[in-house]
Amino acid sequence: MPALAEFLSTVTPLPDPRGSELPTCPVCADSMVAAEASAYLSDNLISYLWTCDTCGYGFVTKHTTKRMMCN
Repeated sequence: MPALAEFLSTVTPLPDPRGSELPTCPVCADSMVAAEASAYLSDNLISYLWTCDTCGYGFVTKHTTKRMMCN
């Protein structure tokens, strides 16, 4: 009986959208993986506190979210 094998590509057609949104430190250019803290400022505004593990520089980013509508 012949054996069949399926080869799956390891190349992704598009990069992970969350991976491209991660910041880098403006001082030492090290990449950051997770925010140190987050806070909801309003219904659609979230603030993140980032601290660089390499140099200790900290900064805040703010992101708006879109409200999800269910049908």
